Amino acid sequence: MNDNFPKKTLTTVIAFSIAMAFMEAAVVIYLRELYYPEGFCFPLKMLPSNILVIELGREAATIIILAAVGWLSAKSFLGRFAGFMIAFGVWDIFYYVFLKLSLDWPAGLLDWDLLFLIPLPWIGPVIAPVLVSICLIGSGVLIWHRESQKRPVRISRRHWMLEVVAGSIIIGSFLTNTKAVIAQSVPASFRWEIFSIGLLLGVIVFIHAMRKSDEPG
Repeated sequence: MNDNFPKKTLTTVIAFSIAMAFMEAAVVIYLRELYYPEGFCFPLKMLPSNILVIELGREAATIIILAAVGWLSAKSFLGRFAGFMIAFGVWDIFYYVFLKLSLDWPAGLLDWDLLFLIPLPWIGPVIAPVLVSICLIGSGVLIWHRESQKRPVRISRRHWMLEVVAGSIIIGSFLTNTKAVIAQSVPASFRWEIFSIGLLLGVIVFIHAMRKSDEPG
């Protein structure tokens, strides 16, 4: 890292995200104590509708808070988006760290989890969102590093479109077992092939954007 790299900003974003992760884990610990005292496992018992509405609002508020941190972390749009990626990735990983320390859950990285509820339940093994978060953190730090070197990543409209496609494919892999969860049954096997295509596409597109940014003109 060079002297212009925003080390203090990165430290602040990481500290905030870890604190957010603890708060998120604390809420989930309380919910599991109230609604899953026998243990969190599939098939899941559905939450009461009034609590489910609050959970949807809490998840939306969490994303807004992380996006706000990203917005405050830089001046350029891409730098702010990178700040959001870093905040989201750190928050997601440490959420599982705190659950492991508090509940000794998950027992392993292949354990199923209910990842998100908007607009429908996302389900997948713990390692899947962790892999996405690692890629988000790495990409965000690289963007900040290159901006500090006056070599910003130039992401074209085509790159953005392909990244949206990649993200949609990843989300699609998490939605393949939505019906099973709503029906309160055990999810089938995770569609690793769909998830892998989305993740690899996202990484390849980002690398291509960086290489194109280094070309003259």
